[in-house]
Amino acid sequence: MRKLAAIVAVSSAVVFPAPLFADTQVNSHIESVTVFPSGAEATRTARLPLSKGEHTLVFNDLPAEAVASSIRVDGKATAGLDIQSVDTRRRYIPRADQEALQAERKSLDDQIERLRDERGLLQGQEDAAQTQKALLQNLAQLPARPQGSAEAPATGGAAVPATDWTQVLALIGSGMTDAQKLAVDVEVKRRDLDRRIEDLEKKLLALAPGRTEQTEVTVHVVAEAPLEADLTIKYQVQNAGWTPRYDARLSTGSKTDPAKLELTRRADIVQRTGEDWSNIALHLSTTRPAANAAAPDINSTFVDFEPEPAPPPVAMPAPTAAYERRAAVQQRQRVGGAGAADNMVMAEAAPVMLEVGEQRAAVEAAPFQAIFSVPGRLAVPSTGESKRVLLQQDHIEPVLAVRTVPKADAKAYLYAKLTLPKGAPVLQGDVSLFRDGTFVGTGSLPVLSPGEPHELGFGADDLVRVRHAVAEEKRGETGLISSARTDSRNFRITVRNLHERAVELVVLDQVPVSRNDDIKVEMLGPAQPTKRDVDGKRGVIAFESKLGPEEERQIEFGYRVIWPGARAIIYR
Repeated sequence: MRKLAAIVAVSSAVVFPAPLFADTQVNSHIESVTVFPSGAEATRTARLPLSKGEHTLVFNDLPAEAVASSIRVDGKATAGLDIQSVDTRRRYIPRADQEALQAERKSLDDQIERLRDERGLLQGQEDAAQTQKALLQNLAQLPARPQGSAEAPATGGAAVPATDWTQVLALIGSGMTDAQKLAVDVEVKRRDLDRRIEDLEKKLLALAPGRTEQTEVTVHVVAEAPLEADLTIKYQVQNAGWTPRYDARLSTGSKTDPAKLELTRRADIVQRTGEDWSNIALHLSTTRPAANAAAPDINSTFVDFEPEPAPPPVAMPAPTAAYERRAAVQQRQRVGGAGAADNMVMAEAAPVMLEVGEQRAAVEAAPFQAIFSVPGRLAVPSTGESKRVLLQQDHIEPVLAVRTVPKADAKAYLYAKLTLPKGAPVLQGDVSLFRDGTFVGTGSLPVLSPGEPHELGFGADDLVRVRHAVAEEKRGETGLISSARTDSRNFRITVRNLHERAVELVVLDQVPVSRNDDIKVEMLGPAQPTKRDVDGKRGVIAFESKLGPEEERQIEFGYRVIWPGARAIIYR
């Protein structure tokens, strides 16, 4: 098959004359998707026969989120086929079932109206029940009111028999019960009606008149002869991405078996592009497409003395008429010049403010490029749900070491020193840590290149015991003529290895760092650190050694701070 030349999509804002040949609607399907950490590129394919001559091929199945400037059309054909132009535009498609939706909406409106009428009747029943309860409460207060009072009804001076009040109170009790039951029944029915009305309103909202937004691609081609064409459309979408996930499974081994580390790479894929990815070939790329492909420009910076302050203005004599005429003529001659000059200065100064804060993303991902091809055909819905896939597994022979910071925590922690094998780089991501099949916690991996070493912590090592103690503290003065003050501190760190094999031991501690030339810091004790300023941290020291099985070792060290006696120091 002959290959077609790729062509850049043309903005829909450009107006083209109507073609003299009929449009051909083409149905395409997603063949593959390459997902980036931020964004994705989809590849659609379509096969169709074409007769000799000019044709306009219309693709209506691209999502609205497709980036118009990224659309590319390519393909192969059994004979000569040339692409003349590619146009794109945003297309709004009304729902095809509008009449059925309108009828359903009318039915829902009628149901809601009937339920609201029923609710109004219930409101009247509730008001009647409340009125009945109020009347009965007033009747219940009559026996307690004195005869002849303004609140009591007139009885002509005759006493009301007690038996009559007993019957009245019984009637009041039964009436209150009936009124309360009616009020409860009304409330239950009203809640049921409210729920039914709410459900119907949600259905009505879901049936709101709407339209589907899509990207339409129109391809103008010329066929030299009848042919079969396989066309490919590639486009980028923004609402997609993948995040790396790692499992680090450490087997500590034994006295005879070496330690092993299995690093499993997985990816969580999420997309909300407006179209489902069904039965696709999935590729994951570590690159980050960005608008800034080149380094930004940088302008010159000049240094000079500050200008001398302007002298205070001197009062000038009133201008004469001749002076004012000359000034007016000069002003007319300068009209337009100053404004143009000012605009030019502003135009030259404006680029200094461009592209601030857009450089980091491009620089971070530039050295790392790899593509993972996931086996099989996959489906990723456009619902934003995460789909996890396995990328690869690396088997690494780590070097185990025990690290402790006894000044802060009297525990030893197991570390695995690993070097990444050749292949794909590691992107920054969370890692789940397993030691001898047991989950011990989570950590994180930074961006690592193949062959770059790294250390992972795998929790506390209970078979290495650590003790930290202050052996001595002294404060005093030295010197005869000019006295100086001193602060001496000595420490003793004891480490015991209860393993059946030797361990690499790293003990971290610190000594003060002077910020003044008059303050001196000296190391004391027989033990000298093997590393100073560890990881670029001033004053952090390390004692590295190999500790045999059942071996105990003491590290004794300290420091002395000397400063002028007339001053006071502070540790922070």
